[in-house]
Amino acid sequence: MSARASILQKLRAAPRQKRARPDLDGHFRHFSSQDDELARLRHWAAMMRAVKTEILWTREAEWDAALADWLAVHPQHSLLLSDTPHGRRLAQRLEGVDKAPRIVWFDREVDGWKPELFEVAAGFTAVRCGIAATGTLALWPDEAEPRTMSLIPPLHIALFDTSTLYPDFYSAMKGENWAAGMPTNALLVSGPSKTADIQQTLAYGAHGPRELLVLAVLPLRIAIHDVEGGGR
Repeated sequence: MSARASILQKLRAAPRQKRARPDLDGHFRHFSSQDDELARLRHWAAMMRAVKTEILWTREAEWDAALADWLAVHPQHSLLLSDTPHGRRLAQRLEGVDKAPRIVWFDREVDGWKPELFEVAAGFTAVRCGIAATGTLALWPDEAEPRTMSLIPPLHIALFDTSTLYPDFYSAMKGENWAAGMPTNALLVSGPSKTADIQQTLAYGAHGPRELLVLAVLPLRIAIHDVEGGGR
């Protein structure tokens, strides 16, 4: 019998030990069961603001008006939108508004209009869910709203339904059933793009947008002044 065959025979004959399944929920849990929705929102907001993210608390019926008001104070010469319900809703809101950004629709193959695309001032996308522990947004790019929209413009505006805020990454994967299928690129966004590769000096906008504005849509059960008071 060869040495290889002898080793394999011993391995097959060795008694098998049953290993207990690890407690993944407990391992990845960041918040205790006593932490409520408001505590998670405040922690998420504090984490995001620590890396220069601007958060605009709003409601489902008002987010487009809130963004229009913000754009009036922070004018952008152009805004990249997708042909989606939220993209069309924002375009309708901005129609006829004085000094509103020029609407650019992402409705062509990238290769055909790269020069124009790289001149766009801001991109507007939806968010799949959020992660409280790390102050993160998860984006789910698809054909209608590709990752280009959140990576190329200097300003990324993200529409986030806070009812999809999970305590941690593991909870987000389970709650959104990521195992059933993922896009080619799922994006985890924790603030604007940043790097400290050069002399350990932090710089924003190195590999993506240098500014991030989050339209955080709150459920009616949570008062904006309550979450705002603990999120700064």
